[in-house]
Amino acid sequence: MRISVLSENHAGTFTRAEHGLSYLIEFDDKKILFDAGQSILFLDNARIMNIYIGNLDLVVLSHGHFDHGNGLEYISDYDLLCHPDCFIRRHHKSDRLNIGINFSREELARKFNLITSDVPYKISERIYFLGGIPRITAFESVSTNFTYADGTPDFVMDDSALAIILPQGLFIITGCGHSGIVNILEYAKKVTGIETIYGILGGFHLKETDTQLKETIKYLKINNVEHVMPSHCTELPALSAFYENFGIRQVKTGNILVF
Repeated sequence: MRISVLSENHAGTFTRAEHGLSYLIEFDDKKILFDAGQSILFLDNARIMNIYIGNLDLVVLSHGHFDHGNGLEYISDYDLLCHPDCFIRRHHKSDRLNIGINFSREELARKFNLITSDVPYKISERIYFLGGIPRITAFESVSTNFTYADGTPDFVMDDSALAIILPQGLFIITGCGHSGIVNILEYAKKVTGIETIYGILGGFHLKETDTQLKETIKYLKINNVEHVMPSHCTELPALSAFYENFGIRQVKTGNILVF
């Protein structure tokens, strides 16, 4: 499996960064764009990296936030897979700024062959889109900084992830991890029937040294996860804790990861 980091919060040597996420995943005879960041940056970085984006098998949107989906403006005519609630209007609680994607369901259906699923969707024999993630832990997804347009709390129920089956076990790719990393990993096990977690890459949405962070680290250690790669919306206190516990390396644009 080959993963090219096209958009990310931290810049590589020759590539630029933004608050956003976009990965190109090549595995199981599939070429999948996982999220498109918030701008054309993912395409600019792809050109710098000598990566051709014009022959994708699938585009996956992890959830309906601007920093993952607004870059969809710059591509079209592919199969696009996402949760059906990705198009809900949503805001940040503190300032009421719009944090949803810039497109309605109808607009994206005109640009792409739109596929929506709130249940697991089998992309190939070894790649699963998880759909809606059940919230089963007592320490994840218990509070939120987001609201729907009517002011009610938005727990980002459209948040999803990819579960990829490698010989060494499951490799999970998240967008922001709003569902909670443990919730995501437990559901990936259930969907695939595989208990071994080999790695996890993506936004963990962990911000501070709190119970959720401590329980997440404890879970990853108990499960002997070999590759722990938090990125994007994982902030410094959490990154520091992951470094102390797992010796992580920072994920940057321009990285090409091979597993």
